[in-house]
Amino acid sequence: MYVKNSSGERRLVYVNESHNVVPKYPNESLEGFDLTEVYCLGCSWHGSPKRLTGKYV
Repeated sequence: MYVKNSSGERRLVYVNESHNVVPKYPNESLEGFDLTEVYCLGCSWHGSPKRLTGKYV
């Protein structure tokens, strides 16, 4: 999964079982990134982290 900021930059993330978005690499900050919408790396799905089921998490 990834998130984007207003400049279109991407940051790789995980969405945990509680639907929290966390960076794949702990040393990277998610400041300035829109955490209300996540994008799938291997498909065209995107949406709210709360819409994810165990299939994607």
